[in-house]
Amino acid sequence: MAHLLIKNGRVIDPKSKLDEVADVLIADGKIVKIGTHLTVPSNVEVIEAAGLVVAPGLIDVHVHFREPGQTHKETIHTGAQAAAAGGFTTVVMMANTNPILSSPELVRETLEIAAQEKIHVKTIASITKDFDGITLTDFEALSEAGAVGFSDDGIPLTNTGVLRAALQKTAKTNQLISIHEEDPNLIGTLGINDGEIAHQCGFTGAPTVSEYSMVARDVMVAYDTHARLHIQHLSAGESVDVVRFAKKLGARVTAEVTPQHFSLTEQAVLSHGTNAKLNPPLRRSDDIVKIINGLKDGTIDVIATDHAPHTKTEKSAALAKAPSGMIGLETSLQLGLTHLVATGDLTLSELLAKMTINPANLYGFDVGVLAENSPADLVIFDAEHEFTVPVHFDSKAENSPFVNQKVIGQVKFTICDGEIVYRK
Repeated sequence: MAHLLIKNGRVIDPKSKLDEVADVLIADGKIVKIGTHLTVPSNVEVIEAAGLVVAPGLIDVHVHFREPGQTHKETIHTGAQAAAAGGFTTVVMMANTNPILSSPELVRETLEIAAQEKIHVKTIASITKDFDGITLTDFEALSEAGAVGFSDDGIPLTNTGVLRAALQKTAKTNQLISIHEEDPNLIGTLGINDGEIAHQCGFTGAPTVSEYSMVARDVMVAYDTHARLHIQHLSAGESVDVVRFAKKLGARVTAEVTPQHFSLTEQAVLSHGTNAKLNPPLRRSDDIVKIINGLKDGTIDVIATDHAPHTKTEKSAALAKAPSGMIGLETSLQLGLTHLVATGDLTLSELLAKMTINPANLYGFDVGVLAENSPADLVIFDAEHEFTVPVHFDSKAENSPFVNQKVIGQVKFTICDGEIVYRK
């Protein structure tokens, strides 16, 4: 029987509100005991965690691992390595691969590759066939193949009737649809906020109304159909207001925000160029204030990275032509500690809830908790260590605007199914 003992750590479980110094004993992939002065077998491996936080393994419901078809950017393997380095033990991949995950066969093949990794790698499937925006995929067959939900992420669903039909289907099964909210008819150049910086660069960008107008439409369709709808990567303050309204109305709506959208403004484009080009774009400080308020009052349920690897060559193109997106798995926890916990906006337990139990609840995953008899998926980290984000990552890509920035927090160990899958 394989044993692992984590001693003297600050054990935090957001679900039960546990927050105390304790030992954690692990055997055969499960947490056997939480307490002090535990009696353990002689063959146990001991991790001394004094001064460190021991928490449930982080969960990211929004990553792009690029396999199949775009493995020059990232593979499932390198993506999983980056996740483990960031403290993540469960991730959910998006469907915008090449080919797009629209068929049960492709979902099964992709999950067979993912099953070889040391962390839990799940996937969603597309809402519409090959992202055509019109033809709904076979939700039942895709679910049977292993898809945990549905999204055309990267491509907004502009046809309201198609969205309504999709939500009517999932309302019967309680499955989750996740939506990328940007109306292309209101956007000039993708990836840059339609504001001061875009105008300095000589083009029209993506205005906030392109996001919050679609959010308003879609949460009301969700309200009408009684279906579950998840709004991905909110960036506009007004979007937070709309989601808050919809929740008060009784709509079964949840929302996520990325660390970059509460850490950076559109000004980052001036210093970081295309690495700060994102869909939806970085906005203004006023938007960040509303986002943080939404995190504080529970309007925003989840923090997710939207980990989007691109090559240096792709990101070296002109600002208007370079692809949007940045990697984020290896800086997500640190940005939360730096920009939310250190500022007093969230407690450490509140931050962890949005990165563990809340995302687990979206899909009904049996993870995200730190309790006896629960899966031994854990992260151990120093919540106060200050360091500079390195140039190179465990990810295959390096397209991050946070390189060389000082942040707080360092992952020391990631444990999945009772096995150490990353150690610093």
